[in-house]
Amino acid sequence: MRTKSIKKKKINVVTLGCSKNLYDSEVLMGQLRASGKEVVAEAPVGDIVVINTCGFINNAKQESIDTILHYVDLKERGKVEKVYVTGCLSERYKPDLEKEIPEVDQYFGTRDLPRLLKVLGADYKHELVGERLLTTPAHYAYMKISEGCDRPCSFCAIPLMRGGHKSTPIEVLVKQAESLAAKGVKELILIAQDLTYYGLDLYKKRELARLLTELVKVEGIEWIRLHYLYPAGFPEDVLEVMAREPKICKYVDIPLQHISDPILKSMRRGTTREKTNRLLALMREKVPGIAIRTTLIVGYPGETDEDFEILKEWVRETRFDRLGCFTYSHEENTHAYQLTDDVPEEVKQARAAEIMAVQQRISEELNRQKVGKTFRVLIDRTEAGHYIGRTEFDSPDVDNEVLIPIESAEYLRIGDFYNVRITDSTEYDLIGVVV
Repeated sequence: MRTKSIKKKKINVVTLGCSKNLYDSEVLMGQLRASGKEVVAEAPVGDIVVINTCGFINNAKQESIDTILHYVDLKERGKVEKVYVTGCLSERYKPDLEKEIPEVDQYFGTRDLPRLLKVLGADYKHELVGERLLTTPAHYAYMKISEGCDRPCSFCAIPLMRGGHKSTPIEVLVKQAESLAAKGVKELILIAQDLTYYGLDLYKKRELARLLTELVKVEGIEWIRLHYLYPAGFPEDVLEVMAREPKICKYVDIPLQHISDPILKSMRRGTTREKTNRLLALMREKVPGIAIRTTLIVGYPGETDEDFEILKEWVRETRFDRLGCFTYSHEENTHAYQLTDDVPEEVKQARAAEIMAVQQRISEELNRQKVGKTFRVLIDRTEAGHYIGRTEFDSPDVDNEVLIPIESAEYLRIGDFYNVRITDSTEYDLIGVVV
């Protein structure tokens, strides 16, 4: 007699792109788990695959498409039953994707979570708002404080994919932080398209400082880190809270994009070179020792050799602690798409390489200055004979790491803090011993 298998189907959630996408995937996984579904992240395979895509720039779009095609191929070979696609790429290009890759079972946008859950046989549980299945190490978590963006930047397609700015109420975020702390999270990394806009829609004024003042009261949270602070209209009271509250990392991620005034104007950034320099000086004055991370775009339409030299010299003078550089991506339906993408790709790549070479030297010099000093370090993992940790001046995956040779230390617990004396350095890493 034949018996029908009732084996539970495994749902594999694959995440591409930024930490905001990772947060969304964790929320999806939390909802699925609450409905009794077996869910895994980034597994080699699963019965059902959900791909959370990125559609920000060309490289990210290509990675998303390649990933979709990979799982479609597995489906056609009988290794996967269903493939669903969600996130920014399908929000922006759903009709095109349905036409070009019809083998995908269904496409969903960035605001289709209840519909996606229904298709996966799960119910959207309102009482679980803010609950997630963490995919980061247990001791740190990203916390998205708002969705969407109201900024008019000419090069950016995010408002097309994520909609307008919408803040999450302070009391909801505090409850989320308490829940995360109860699970053992010690570091909160606050993310949004723009943290500085927080509260304008709900409270009619910028309230990031008030949110931080409430979050530092949560027991168990020891570090709070700020990602993606827009320079125009920066709320200076945030710096006062940062200087006053030891739980708030002396670290800001402020994507400045460029410094040449004609480029800033064309980018519609709402600021100037003079205002930007004044803000950076204020940050360093109000929060001594602050680490400033930025990202830049080279090869924007109309960027001349002179514009680029101004940018490069400014990077040399400003001495950012952390810096990333992107080449301009000509994105349809953005304001800049009306301009001619007139900087050749090889020139864009060469300019990005020049900026990163300048930054590498700066990073090497700044790290050398840390040798002999002692820092509080959070241990993230072990790898290649070392404990790998971070100081408050470093965010996971993108910044410097502290390497502690395992043979030099007694047993260190992942997710605990230790005082580490720096004994050596490289361009992007510190080497140290526990003291």
